[in-house]
Amino acid sequence: MEQAATLDIETLKITQEQFLLTSQSLHLQRPGCDAAYPVGLCGWRKRCIYFFLLLLLVTMIVNLALTVWIIKVMNFSVDGMGKLQLNQDGVNLEGVSEFQMPLYVNEIQSRRDSLLVLRSEKNVTLNARNSRGHLTGQLTVGPEAVEAQCRRLEVRSGNSGRLLFTADEEEVTMTTEKFTVTGSEGAVFGHSVETPLIRARTTEDLRLESPTRTLTMEAPRGVELSAAKGPLKISSRKDLQLDSTEGEILLDANSIQLGSLPLGIYTASTSQAPGDQSAYEVCVCPSGKIYLSPAESVSSCQAVSNICLWS
Repeated sequence: MEQAATLDIETLKITQEQFLLTSQSLHLQRPGCDAAYPVGLCGWRKRCIYFFLLLLLVTMIVNLALTVWIIKVMNFSVDGMGKLQLNQDGVNLEGVSEFQMPLYVNEIQSRRDSLLVLRSEKNVTLNARNSRGHLTGQLTVGPEAVEAQCRRLEVRSGNSGRLLFTADEEEVTMTTEKFTVTGSEGAVFGHSVETPLIRARTTEDLRLESPTRTLTMEAPRGVELSAAKGPLKISSRKDLQLDSTEGEILLDANSIQLGSLPLGIYTASTSQAPGDQSAYEVCVCPSGKIYLSPAESVSSCQAVSNICLWS
C-alpha cells in the first residue's frame, strides 16, 4: 500500500511538471496578450448611427411623397405634362400659358378654328437673330405704339401674296390700286409726293392746299386739272404761275372767268364816258400779267400801260 501511494504521488508530480512546462511554452509564444478589447459599437456612437439612419429614412420618404405629389398635380404622363403634349411635330399647348422667361421657338401656330393671342402687361416683343446671335429684326407692340425695326418692311395680301406696301430707309412704296384717306383734315405731307392720280369721291370736293409755303405740281408729260361735275377753283395769296416749257397752256371750258383783274389806262372816247363803258378787252403784258382795257374799235392794249410798267 505504501508503494502504491508513493507511485501516485510521483505520477502527480510528473503531471504537474508537464503542465508547468506546457504553460511556460505557451506563455513564451504569445507575449503581451494579457489585455482584452471589446468588439462592436456601443454608447453614444451607436445612438448617433441609429439617429442618422432614421433621419435618412425620413428624408427618403418625404422626397418620395413630394415626387408622387408633383407628378399628380402636374399631371405627368407619357405624352407630356397636363395641357402640354409632346408629339413629332413639336409641342402642343392648350389653354392660357404664362412665360416668365424668354421663349425661343422656330414657329408658333394656332389651331385652324381658333386665334393666336399674345398678351402682356407691358409690351410684346418679337426678335429675329442671325446665326451669330446679332439682332436683325424686331417687332414691338406696346401700349402707345407699334414699332418695327428692320431693313425693309413689307405688307402682302393674304390671298395672293401680292406686295401692297414697302418701306425702307430711302422710300415708301404703295402698290395698291387705291389709297383712301378718310380723315376730316385729309393727309399732310411734309415733302414731295409722287402719284399719277389724285381724285376725290363723287360726293366730296378735292382740295390741295399749302397754307404757309408754295404748292407746286410738276409732271414730265403734263398736268391735267379737271372737274367733271363742279367748278374748278384755283386761288393764291400772292402769285399764280402757269409755266409750260415746250407746249401750250389750254383752258377748255364753256366760260372762263378771271375775276378782280386790274383796269389799265385807256384813251377816252368822245362819244362814251368812262363810267358807261360795258365792254372790256383782256390784255397781257410782256411779263405775263393780265389786265383789262376798255374795248374800242381798235385794240387798246398798250405795253406802256401803268399795269405793265409796275408789274
